[in-house]
Amino acid sequence: MKPFLLLHLLMLLCMTTFAQHRIDGHQYATRSEVLARHGMAATSQPLATQVALHILRQGGNAIDAAIAANAMLGLVEPASCGIGGDLFAIVWEAKSGKLWGLNASGRSPQALSREYFVQHNMEYIPYLGPLPVTVPGCVDGWFELQQKFGSMPMRELLQPAINYAEEGFPVSEVIALEMAAGSKARAELPGFAETYLPGGQSPAPGTIFKNPDLAHSYRLIAEGGRDAFYKGKIARSIDAYMKAHGGFLRYEDLATHTSSWVQPISTLYRGYQVWELPPNGQGTAVLQMLNMLEAYDLRSMGFGSAQYLHLLTEVKKLAYEDRARFYADLDMNQLPVEKLISKSYAQQRLKLYDPGQAARQYPAGTADIEEGNTVYLTVADEAGNMVSLIQSIYTGYGSGMVPDGLGFVLQNRGQMFNVKDPGHANALEPGKRPFHTIIPAFVTKDGAPWLSFGVMGGAMQPQGHVQVLVNLIDFGMGLQEAGDAPRMRHTGSSQPVGSIMLDGGVLHLEPGFSQATLRQLRSMGHQVQVEKGIYGGYQAIMFQAKTGVYHGASESRKDGQAAGF
Repeated sequence: MKPFLLLHLLMLLCMTTFAQHRIDGHQYATRSEVLARHGMAATSQPLATQVALHILRQGGNAIDAAIAANAMLGLVEPASCGIGGDLFAIVWEAKSGKLWGLNASGRSPQALSREYFVQHNMEYIPYLGPLPVTVPGCVDGWFELQQKFGSMPMRELLQPAINYAEEGFPVSEVIALEMAAGSKARAELPGFAETYLPGGQSPAPGTIFKNPDLAHSYRLIAEGGRDAFYKGKIARSIDAYMKAHGGFLRYEDLATHTSSWVQPISTLYRGYQVWELPPNGQGTAVLQMLNMLEAYDLRSMGFGSAQYLHLLTEVKKLAYEDRARFYADLDMNQLPVEKLISKSYAQQRLKLYDPGQAARQYPAGTADIEEGNTVYLTVADEAGNMVSLIQSIYTGYGSGMVPDGLGFVLQNRGQMFNVKDPGHANALEPGKRPFHTIIPAFVTKDGAPWLSFGVMGGAMQPQGHVQVLVNLIDFGMGLQEAGDAPRMRHTGSSQPVGSIMLDGGVLHLEPGFSQATLRQLRSMGHQVQVEKGIYGGYQAIMFQAKTGVYHGASESRKDGQAAGF
């Protein structure tokens, strides 16, 4: 072998770690983590990551950079997010050494009640059209974050996205596929084709895509503040559009909208404090699953073993039955969150677990009283501030409703409401927040920040959070490898907010698990399918306090990038 080839091979071996290959079970290389000291950003699209770094280099902090990156993602990843949707965030403020939680999700229209669906013999709220539209909370979330923590004016944070919207940008590969898939059912909805189907076609990878209407909306917000969206021209345009097309969202719903600062909830998992936000989101499920998993020696089971995957699937089922019953708007329900995330409750639920057999159904607990398109991003700065932010319009291109001249689609998050059972915690009521799937996460160790991360993908998100954490803490994987390793995703036969899984559901596995594992899982009663699908979109930043170094990761399932300086 020639000397330079041998040297090249040795360099590759030194730079890579290994996990299972998703196709044939052999080893494969996962790329190195990104390391930096002064700032780090990880988003699902490289241009958004670069915008975040630009803001950091201009003197902005992590919160400023996260807002700018989110605005950019609303342009470059429009099937997944945008200012027509909602936002949640967890912020580590270095100065106070404190975690802050923000719930910037919107509420149902005051004029829409469950009776409408009863009168029209509708058991479910449709995904498309005007009926599932709720108040978009994203913009108010930006201003709450900026006013509490930001150091730069909003006009400077939105300017990069405005420039790209006017000049155009090349559509990246995975996002182009998502745009094409989401546009098929929405092409005929009012305003959609004019904004997202230039020349009658969804943009192919590498196509230069412009959105001057979105640039105009961003300029209105930059100049007029949050009221430009909720009380000004944008609000009145949304009101007129919804009235013209049979919708219920009104100017008054927008004008009275507020976000909520909330206390993050947590559990201690093997010495790591894992933080999520309380309902109306599903972060509680992560903590419930971890509490149950902590009772077992996962390391000895081994990553990819049938024993581990069986246990993981069953604790998911147990947690998700509680998710279906209890998770809803805390402002309108008395929910037993503290009991649900307690260690004693985890032990109570584990009494139903059979280590040798998959359950066909579990009851929800007795605590006293699904697919989605989303973007997740995380940013850290030189001062030690870190933000974990997730933002979504729910399914691909949301409701498909694009108000005239605004350049963004309205979310369809109201589809998650229950209109069959008036006594359900998540039953539709006027002015109520729906059950939400999008969840940011954060981990501290000994009171210091350790990990800011998230995993996109509807009901996959708690399952993804747990798998990443177990990969890091139990299986000793690196930050990048923990996201690249093959995943499982369990789905049930019920609706996302249903009550019981009647058939045990389906255990979806990415290619990469051994045939022996598949056979053993099937012998235990699992309905196993090996397939590509929604296994999430992971971004993460880890902080090593001893060295002062940030580690960044962005998984290979998306177009994303982690970068720092």
